[in-house]
Formats: sequence, C-alpha cells, structure tokens
Amino acid sequence: MTERIEKHPVLPEPPAAADAKFTFNGESYVGRTGEPVAAALLAAGVRELRTSPVAGEPRGLYCGIGHCYECRLWLGPDEETAERVRGCQAPLSDGDTYRSTRGYDS
Repeated sequence: MTERIEKHPVLPEPPAAADAKFTFNGESYVGRTGEPVAAALLAAGVRELRTSPVAGEPRGLYCGIGHCYECRLWLGPDEETAERVRGCQAPLSDGDTYRSTRGYDS
C-alpha cells in the first residue's frame, strides 16, 4: 500500500523515476530513485524515523527542508561505516540500508 500522491490538482506530474528498493530498520520498501528517503518512507506509511534522546519519544519528519534534524537516520549496512544523514535531504538509491537513530546515538 502506498500513501503517495500520484495526481495532484495543482502540482505537475512528477518526472518518471526508476524504482529504488531499500531497507529501513530491517524492513524492505520501494521508493523512487533520487527522492528523499523521508518522502519514500512517508509514502509507505512510516511516520517514526527516530527517537528522542531525553525520553525516547518518537520523532518524524518535521520541517522537511533540512533545518530541524528531526529526520536524522543512519545510512549504511553496519555501525562502523554508517553515516548520519537527514532523511529529508538524503537522495534514495537502489540497495540503500537505513536505520533509525535512537536516543543519544544521534
């Protein structure tokens, strides 16, 4: 199931893009190559991207333009090589592996 808006009454149709298969917290998803990973996750119904360091509350996409850091994720298959990215700005590629930041690991 997708919650992606395919036809908008005001905005033009988005350009065609190849599918990009990726994982987030061990689950498989399909987005569009080049779109922000946060957009692909929202289209798939995922709202929680990380947890806060103070009380562990869920956090998701907030500003969507890279100012707030609420969408911080780890990109990479393992902890040694993973890098922190902002989900609203990280372009999706086929085969990417993302995971949530939890508490103070962000």
